[in-house]
Amino acid sequence: MIRYETDADGILLLTIDHADKLNALSAEVMQALDDAFARAETDDAVKAIVLTGAGEKAFVAGADIGQFTSLDAQTGEAFALRGQAVFGRIERMPKVVIAAVNGFALGGGCELALACHLRIASENAVFGQPEVNLGLIPGYGGTQRLPKVVGRGAALEMILTGDRVSAQRAYEIGLVNRVVPREALLDEAHRMAKTIASKAPLAVAYALRATLAADLPQAAGMAHEAALFGLSTATEDLKEGASAFLEKRPAVFKGR
Repeated sequence: MIRYETDADGILLLTIDHADKLNALSAEVMQALDDAFARAETDDAVKAIVLTGAGEKAFVAGADIGQFTSLDAQTGEAFALRGQAVFGRIERMPKVVIAAVNGFALGGGCELALACHLRIASENAVFGQPEVNLGLIPGYGGTQRLPKVVGRGAALEMILTGDRVSAQRAYEIGLVNRVVPREALLDEAHRMAKTIASKAPLAVAYALRATLAADLPQAAGMAHEAALFGLSTATEDLKEGASAFLEKRPAVFKGR
């Protein structure tokens, strides 16, 4: 259900391959997604990750709605916590994760894109948190991540109306970083991933960790940033990067 393909540049393409169900997040897909990211985290061949959906219609059209009818308050909470754990792993990855959104990203699909560090959308992409139309609320982090990405007003509009948002509107409110033609989507995501993969791996990991700390009170976040800055100054990569800059040559980073 998850295709795992690493190229010569160290870019891992993860494809959710459940196109007959518009790549819906069934329990099986969620487990496969978790397994794939766990593998990628410790896979030395992987320098950056691009996540997309199979087919031309959907990144992820949402959760498997049939799963909801058997839930009660207790099992529903457990269901949400499980999804949050999977998406939390993605958000905490020390390697950059870029969502290449190739169609519908609705409900859990929008929440999955939000858990990625960066988002590139094709012109036909559509985003939404339509859970209120089913008598639900987002449960995989949408109420928490969406306001941080687009602001509270835009997030509440999406969550409370359940309306869908075009790729262009998503770009205007900051939900996606770039919008490109459908046929250029994976190439653009690969280019961005390759650019980031060329940087010092530890610096990228520390930058990701520091940015997550923006959720903390400012004083705590600043302290966290300073500590990670300190760690970065103690790396061999810092010495290599500085030497390369002064010598006007490309840096050769080793991740240590």
